[in-house]
Amino acid sequence: MTLNTLRVDASARKAESISRQLGDTLIEALQAHNTLTLETIDLCEPPPVVNADWVTANNTPAAQRSNEHHDTLTLSDTLVEQLEAADLLVITTPIYNFGVPAALKAWIDQVARAGRTFRYTDSGPVGLLQHKRAIVLVTSGGTRIGSDIDFTTPYLKHVLGFIGIHDVRFVAADALGQSADEAIARAKSELAQLARTLH
Repeated sequence: MTLNTLRVDASARKAESISRQLGDTLIEALQAHNTLTLETIDLCEPPPVVNADWVTANNTPAAQRSNEHHDTLTLSDTLVEQLEAADLLVITTPIYNFGVPAALKAWIDQVARAGRTFRYTDSGPVGLLQHKRAIVLVTSGGTRIGSDIDFTTPYLKHVLGFIGIHDVRFVAADALGQSADEAIARAKSELAQLARTLH
């Protein structure tokens, strides 16, 4: 069985990024147990933030969109299609100032689209990206995951669920400023065990 995987890297750093290193560890472990197709989005070059033109284009019914509307939504359409094609979403992200990096928020804003990844009903919004799984690898210098100042993991769990991805697992290497080696080793061990369960 082929596991179609979309990886989204949110750290502003490259080789020095612990979250990216953990992403590499997970992908290597998955490849040892699965046939993997992998597409990677590097948010070191973040998508543009949503602006008034984007909102107008997105709120215009598809059949009524002008060429300018379609041009405005071209990148968003591509990002949504990548997500729709994936069985597994892997997000690697540090915590910046208690929340997600701005680049990751920009990606989320491009893919959380009414009529594409969720829809409104009389009983509330319904996510349209069903039967997908997500693994979120989170690093932090001082914030403990699950603590009162962790605004990253609750947000990501909620917004992924909002678009229909409810099977979300978090693996953290947190409080790296206190015990980096132990936190990284613990996260890598958890990822090795997790990879064996994904098929």
